[in-house]
Amino acid sequence: MLSPYTVIELSSISTCLCGQILAQLGARVVAVEPYGGSWARRVGPFLDPSKRDIESSLYWWGYNRGKKSVTLDLEEEEGRAALARLLARADFLIEGFSPGYLASLGLSWEKLRNVNPRLVMVSITPFGQSGPKAKYADSDLIILAASGVLALTGDADRPPVKAPVPQSYLHASAEGAVAALIAHHERVRSGLGQAVDVSAQAATMMATQALVLGGHWGDDLFARAAGGIRVGPIHLRFVYRCLDGHVSITLLFGESVGPATKRLMQWMREERFVDENTVEKNWIDYVQLLRSGEEPITELFRIMDRVAAFCQAHTKRELTEGARRRQILLAPVATVAELLESPQLAARDYWVDVFHPGLTRSIKYPGAFAKLSRTPLKMDGRAPFLGEHNQEILRERSGAEAEKSDSRAHFDGASGAST
Repeated sequence: MLSPYTVIELSSISTCLCGQILAQLGARVVAVEPYGGSWARRVGPFLDPSKRDIESSLYWWGYNRGKKSVTLDLEEEEGRAALARLLARADFLIEGFSPGYLASLGLSWEKLRNVNPRLVMVSITPFGQSGPKAKYADSDLIILAASGVLALTGDADRPPVKAPVPQSYLHASAEGAVAALIAHHERVRSGLGQAVDVSAQAATMMATQALVLGGHWGDDLFARAAGGIRVGPIHLRFVYRCLDGHVSITLLFGESVGPATKRLMQWMREERFVDENTVEKNWIDYVQLLRSGEEPITELFRIMDRVAAFCQAHTKRELTEGARRRQILLAPVATVAELLESPQLAARDYWVDVFHPGLTRSIKYPGAFAKLSRTPLKMDGRAPFLGEHNQEILRERSGAEAEKSDSRAHFDGASGAST
C-alpha cells in the first residue's frame, strides 16, 4: 500500500511504533539515529541482561522491524545538511523532539514544506506542540498520570505505580500512524502535506474511554480498585482466581451486559453456587437498585464472593469453554507462555521466526497487526544494526547533481543554524 513512499523517522522511544506501523504498510522507513544510537536501544529487556548491549535490546528489536538505520549528528552542520537532503525527497517525517528543537536547528516545518510541499510531518510529544505544558519533562508515569489512566489502575489502598511495560508512547505512536495516513489521503487529493501534532497525554487519555468525562456531567467518579473498579461505595471485581490461574469476568449490568450476567448466575445455579432468587434479580436495573438502597451493597459483595468460589472450583479452560457455550463475558487471563502456545494465534500464523546474524537460533516475533486479503502487510526481517545502512542511504543518488544542489540551496540558512 505504501511501497512507493519513504519515511524518515528521527528515532526515539516515542516514534518507534509509529514508524513500524508504516513499515508494515509497505513504506520504506529510515530510522535516523545519533552516533551513539537511539535511546530506544537502551530500553530493556535485553537478550543478555548482564551485557545490556545496544544491539540486543528486545524493545528495539520488537518495534523496529523492517526499518533501515543511518547515523547522523544533528548538532553538526554536516548532519543537518544530510537530513535536509533526505527530507527533500521523503514523503513522511516522524519526530519526537521537544517542541521547537528542530526549528532551532533550522529545520522548522515552515522551511521543510518550502523545500518539500508534499511532506507529511508527524510530531509526537508528551503534551503537544503548544500549551502551558508543551515543554514539560516527561516519563511514561507522568503521561499516564496526566492522562487520567492512573486514576483507574492499581490498588485502592496505595499510590498508583507505573505500568510494567511503557504504554503512553505506544498509544501516541498508533495515533500518529493513523493521522499520517489521514494526511496522506488529503495529499493524494491536493498534493500538499501537513504537520501532524500528536499529544501523548491526549492519545493515552482515550484509554480511559468515556470515564474521564464523568465529572463534567456530574456522574459518579470511577476510582482504581485492583482487578476491578470502584464507583462511589460500589466495588466491582473483574478478575477472579481459578484452579490454574485467573479469569476476567465482565460482571456488569444494564441492557447490554445484564443478560450475560444473568446467564452466569444460571450456570452457577446449575452447580449450586447460588439459588434461584439470585438468578432472577433485576440485572438490567441493578445499579439503580444499589443506588436507591433497595438492593444492599452487602448483597453485591455476597454475589461476587459466590462468583469467586465458583471460579476457584474450575480451571481456566473449563470456565472459558463453558462461557463460550453460554455466551458469558469471560476470558482467561493469559500468561506470556500461554500466548506463545495459543491455538487461536497459531491458527492465524501470528508468530513469526526471524533470523538474527550472530545468533544460533531464530527469534519468535509478533506478526502483522492485521490480516489483509488483497494487500498483505509487509513483515520484513529483523530490526537494523546501528548505522547498518549508512552506505546505502546516505550515498544514494536520486537524480542529477544539479537537483541535489538545488535541494541544498533551500537549506543554506538552515544548515548552519544552531541555538
